[in-house]
Amino acid sequence: MRLKRVIPVLMVVFVLGAGVIFALMLASLPKEDGEISLAGLGAAATVHSDALGIPSIIAENRVDAFRLLGFLHARDRLFQMELMRRKSAGRLAEIFGSKTVDLDKGQRDYQFEQAAKNIVSALPANQKRVLEAYVAGVNAFIDQTKLLPPEFIALNFRPEPWCAEDSILVALGMFQTLNGQEQDERMVTVMEKALPKQLVAFLTPDTDVYATVLLGGSDSHRPAQPIPISAFAALDAQPVKLAKGFVDVDSNIAGSNNWVVAGTKTSDGRAIVANDMHLSLNAPNIWYRAELQYAGRYLNGVTLPGLPLLIVGGNNNIAWGFTNVTADLLDLITLDINPNNPQEYLTPEGWRSFTKNPTFIKVKDGADIPIELRSTVWGPVSSKPLLGHSVAIKWTALETAAVDLGLLDMDKAASVKEAITVINQAGGPAQNVVFADRAGHIGWTYMGRFPKRKGFDGMASRSWADASAAWDGFIPPEQLPRLYDPPEGFIVTANNRTLGLDYPYVIAHNWALGYRAHRITELLQGSNGITEQAMLEMQLDTRSEFYEFYQQLALQELNAIKRNEGKVNQSEQIVRAWDGYMNIDSKGAALLMAFRTKLAEALFAKVVARCKQYDPNFSYAWREMETPLRQLLTQRPKGVIPEQYNDDWRVFILETLSSAAKDLQSNYPDIGLAQLNWGTVNRIAQHHPFSKSLPVLGAFLDIGDFESSGCASVCVRVMSKEHGASERLVLAPAHPENGILEMPGGQSGHPFSRHYRDQESFWQEGKIAPFMPGKFLHTLHFQPT
Repeated sequence: MRLKRVIPVLMVVFVLGAGVIFALMLASLPKEDGEISLAGLGAAATVHSDALGIPSIIAENRVDAFRLLGFLHARDRLFQMELMRRKSAGRLAEIFGSKTVDLDKGQRDYQFEQAAKNIVSALPANQKRVLEAYVAGVNAFIDQTKLLPPEFIALNFRPEPWCAEDSILVALGMFQTLNGQEQDERMVTVMEKALPKQLVAFLTPDTDVYATVLLGGSDSHRPAQPIPISAFAALDAQPVKLAKGFVDVDSNIAGSNNWVVAGTKTSDGRAIVANDMHLSLNAPNIWYRAELQYAGRYLNGVTLPGLPLLIVGGNNNIAWGFTNVTADLLDLITLDINPNNPQEYLTPEGWRSFTKNPTFIKVKDGADIPIELRSTVWGPVSSKPLLGHSVAIKWTALETAAVDLGLLDMDKAASVKEAITVINQAGGPAQNVVFADRAGHIGWTYMGRFPKRKGFDGMASRSWADASAAWDGFIPPEQLPRLYDPPEGFIVTANNRTLGLDYPYVIAHNWALGYRAHRITELLQGSNGITEQAMLEMQLDTRSEFYEFYQQLALQELNAIKRNEGKVNQSEQIVRAWDGYMNIDSKGAALLMAFRTKLAEALFAKVVARCKQYDPNFSYAWREMETPLRQLLTQRPKGVIPEQYNDDWRVFILETLSSAAKDLQSNYPDIGLAQLNWGTVNRIAQHHPFSKSLPVLGAFLDIGDFESSGCASVCVRVMSKEHGASERLVLAPAHPENGILEMPGGQSGHPFSRHYRDQESFWQEGKIAPFMPGKFLHTLHFQPT
């Protein structure tokens, strides 16, 4: 009887507790109407917002406008900003505890906090003024809000005041995502140690059959090489399973597509930019939409919470979009340690002592962990040795002159030529930038600082102790590559190699496969009278000629078996059913993808095994590996495939296909492979940071988990698991009313906000979402104090 009386009481307590929590969450939602006092504001300003919560900022001047943007970023994305600054600085364990200590240790290697201080101190006065105003706007929200977003309540902490260095930490975090491929140099250095020179050259080309070069001729620095048969055959035979998971066939990077068409390719002379940037998909989305008007200037597009910049979009005269250059901006310098004093390393001027910075990692609910950060004249020392040697990190992100807020000046660019000048002088992650202007002109160039190397090309780690290898400053802005109104009437980049051998500097080695740029070029060459809708349709294109090679490879051997032995392989129907697209309902695509993966793992197993003798963490992740892979599958030399096949390539290919089918079937036991749609395999999920550690909250916090057309890297529509198009922009600066801007999720990072996921359907389904904000529904009036 007592239990019967207790249960109702517990239920009431539970309901009341849930009601209190729900009320707190609702109370933490920010207001969208009314008046707000904002210290430091030069004049009264207004923020309107539409049905999607997209803000339109109207201010007297640039400084005031970005002060308001700081306030809005904090209002809608404060926890995202908090995570970004803490991740870059290596301070996540302070709020998450011991589970993030290893991540923090790795981040501390780069000493980003000191780099941020140096960068802020070197900013030009006009950029510093904007940054200081932005920071004040962020802190104004933190100070004024009575109830913080729910993540802060759950973790029981209050954010420290935002500072200028925190914004630079956000920029450095993005730099690391886009251009911090330390693993590339580690991979090649191990390969040089473990493999013959000719085999390394064969495995690391910088070109492929889809190469689409913009400048510098058709030749490349690392063209395809003949198969070094004897070098391959000399490698010890190894079980294929040793390579499983260590041949990265997709080698996904933070990439993008961008292209621009001139007025000659459209029906009325307008030039149009298209851009979709490929990043990790999370809840909330990385970008935040905003429109800014001040002092006769206008900006509209996507911003990055934490930074006072419009990243991509347009002003009244120009539209622009980014793709990652995949440039080589980082060198690992092999340090020569003094055998008589391990606290010294050799420089061209003689032995020098390491600069040491004893510090510690604070751990929530745990003891502080002491660490010692070491630096050299070239940069910080990595805590991860390379082939048993200490290495220093020389990276443009850590150079004071390489990161700034130069993008601010895009607000005054009135033509493509003016925009190219602004972009060439701006610091930040290396980007391909395409432009269109109101007059119908188009252009392309690079943004960022690119090292001029002396005595080496940067592919592998070298000692700089004798001064034979060094950086000799950066490529001057006026020598960066550029195009203006090319005769083709369009320009395309997609992280691919854009430069030929005749360009005087080596920009990169491990370029992305050229297929996406090839396919976009193919679509544009066959099109005239192009509209914004047509550009969006190209962004959603799922044609993958790339996998036709593997379809034909399989069918060729399957047909031979039928002719010679009268056998019908059960995989033939599935392979033949593929329609050439990576659509939700495409059948056979999943098998072809698995088939390629298994072929690559088998053919490169001996390479991986040899390299793992020198580095147990070695992974072969060359983004142009398709070139050597296809050479092997086409020429079929002896001594390459696993020994049990006795150099019988047909048996090897067919058994690899059967093995891929078997593994795929085991992953989807309730669906016959003939009925397995690509969408079943290609599900997209956007996780909130909390849901991975608290899965029970996933249904509420996560966005998505849906079947999607597209693929990881070999179709224009990049959508794969937790990686994909973080926005889709299509914009003609002469006609912004026809512009399109889609992004996943919504403006707000607050799970209880109606703007948490209200833009999701446009992005998921590829429906047209207007670039221009809609009818104003809410207004905030900001008054100076």
